Order: sequence, then C-alpha cells, then structure tokens
Amino acid sequence: MKQRVVVTGAGVICALGHDCGEFWQALAAGRPGIGPLQAVDRARLRFQNGAEVQGFDPARHFEEKEIGLLDRFAQFGVVAARQAIAQAGVQWNGELRENTAIITGSCVGGQSTEDEGFVNLYRNNIPRVNPLTIPRTMENAAASRISLETGVVGPTYTVSTACSSANHAIGQAFWMVRGGAVRMAIAGGSEAVFSLGFLKAWEAMRVVSPDTCRPFSKDRRGLILGEGGAMLVLEPLESARARGAKIYGEIAGFGMSSDAYHITQPSPDGAARAMQGAIRDAALQPEDIGYINAHGTATQANDASETAAIRKVFGPHADRLAVSSTKSMHGHTLGAAGAIEAVATLLSLCNGVLPPTANFTGADPACDMDVIPNQARQIQVGCALSNSFAFGGLNAVLAFRKY
Repeated sequence: MKQRVVVTGAGVICALGHDCGEFWQALAAGRPGIGPLQAVDRARLRFQNGAEVQGFDPARHFEEKEIGLLDRFAQFGVVAARQAIAQAGVQWNGELRENTAIITGSCVGGQSTEDEGFVNLYRNNIPRVNPLTIPRTMENAAASRISLETGVVGPTYTVSTACSSANHAIGQAFWMVRGGAVRMAIAGGSEAVFSLGFLKAWEAMRVVSPDTCRPFSKDRRGLILGEGGAMLVLEPLESARARGAKIYGEIAGFGMSSDAYHITQPSPDGAARAMQGAIRDAALQPEDIGYINAHGTATQANDASETAAIRKVFGPHADRLAVSSTKSMHGHTLGAAGAIEAVATLLSLCNGVLPPTANFTGADPACDMDVIPNQARQIQVGCALSNSFAFGGLNAVLAFRKY
C-alpha cells in the first residue's frame, strides 16, 4: 500500500542565506546572491563571479576536531540537516533510528580538500599527505556525519549523478517512505565547488557566464556556479498528523530517465520522459501542474532544450504554466541544486508566491514561456515540478502538491 509522503522539516544554506527564512526572503524579493569570488584569486580565471555562502564560520557549528574531519561541502550538508530535523521536531528513539534512511546527493564531494592536497604534493613538494584526506573527500561524508550525530542506523548512502544528484536522492527517499521500507527519511544534497583547480576545469568548458546568470534571456551567456546544501525530512502523512507536525507540503511523485544521447548536450526527449514519469507517478494530469522550478542553467543549449521538453509534455497547457529558474539567484550548486530547488518549490507552494527568474533582460523565441521575469508573483498553485538535468544525460524530476 502506497502512503502519502509529506515534508515536515527543511533546512538550507546557500548564497541567499543561512536558513530557510533568509533564503525565502531573498527568493521572494528576487535578490541574487551572485558577486565577485572571494575564495580564490580571480585574476587567474576568465570569469569573476560566483554564488558563495557569505559569512559562514565553521567554528559556530563544529568543534575544532570536527572541522578537521569535514570538508566544507559536508559541513553544509550537516548544518542543513540539523535545521530540517529541528524544524520537524523529531523525537528519536531506537525504533525510529532503525527505520530512518539518510540519502544525500553530491557531485564532486570534498573538492577543496582534494585541490589543497594536490597543490601541496605537486607544487609545494610536501610529500606527507593529510591522513584525513580520504574521509574529507568522500561524497558520503555528509550522510555519514548525519548518521553519527542522529544515531540513525537505517539505510544511509549517497547518490552521485552530477547535477541531478540531490533530486535522485530525494526521489529514492520518497519512494522508500511511500512504500513502507522506512518510517522517515532525511534527504537532500550539498556541494562546495570554489577551489581553483575545479573552477579552471569549468572555465575550460566555456559555459560559465562572464557576468551573471540570465536563464531564458536572449542574451544569456552561461551559468554561475554556486555552493550550499539543503535537506528535507520526509515521513508518511498519517504519522506527521498523529504527532502534530507542521507540514510544508507533499512529495507526490518522482520520475527519472537517461538521454542515451550525449555526455554534455541535453536531449528534450530525455527531459520530457522524466517529467512525464513524475506526473504519472503522482497520479496527476499535465494540466494539474501550475508551476515548474526549471533546471534553467542559462546556457544556450539547456534553456532551449528544457523549453522544448516542457512543450512536448504539456502541449497547449505550456502557455498557462509559470516557469522560473532560481539558479538566477543562488547559482548552479551542481549536486545540491535539486535539494535547494526542492526547498524553493515547497516554500513557493506553501506561501502562495512564485519566485522570479532574476536578471532577465529580454525574451528568446527559443524559450517562449512565462518565465516570471524579475518580479515574484503572488498566486496559489496546487501542484509543481522541480527539474534537474545532468551532464551524462541523467534526469530527475520531483512532483510536489500543496498541503
């Protein structure tokens, strides 16, 4: 028997703020968190801007020995999970700890630690490698730390599917709770990308904007990289009601697909299959969807391809859909993107306000949708999709229902 699954806790830290309140205020105001990079020497890069988490002091969240064990990406994941668990008011006991899953997503794991290690080894000729390098760099570091802090001993693992990682993680957690495999799940993703070597690799791809992120605009010039983390607490509707938990919204469906087309170029057909899968899994009709939080990276290829996919799925209803890319404000956080955008979508449904596509300058005929340009829109929407489409052609889409 399938159970309805609701979100009773959410946590987020990104360029827009250190918690859900700050995050939502910036989203609703259409205020981007994009600015000149502080973490690296900008003179060594062709692009100058990123969406960094400002004012994050690990010492406010972790003891010194814990900071030594956790790369920045894992710290973000743990901080977001703590927020989500506190919001949900979870009361742990032995049975719940055995029947809770922790599923996280990350694309690159401890990139900063890796980069620093290679600089020391190859450039500074320091032969002794930090003995904590492996636990700091492993993609599952956040999941493992959350398990240690909570005492959760149920299924715990990490999904790494590039920019779809967090959506895959949340989707699998949703299916596990819905099917009764676990009573609760903590799911999301985290990423910290601002190390010079990794940024130079993105520079070589020539898809990073030299100024800012303008999804769906005719003059868009590429993505802006971001960092952060977000986590959700998922549980069956009946148990949430029984314990009087606040409910932020319902996860209604999940769909995923592979393009089997090209390692970096997107396919509208693959994206369409994932959206259709999420709608079908939620037992909805395309006409039930009122809003899409788009993947919307602001690259020429992605935005046009995503538009074509949306039109393929929704037909004439695409003209009545509201679509926005919040990456225009918090940047592209790679493996964390789906989690941050899941929180954005849930808060949008909960508050009756759809966040805008910021930095929009002019319509592109190849992106002929209502992209909520620059100003948030007050409107009640019953159901929404959140899209994540990754390099390698791996697509993951979540369907949400207002509670």
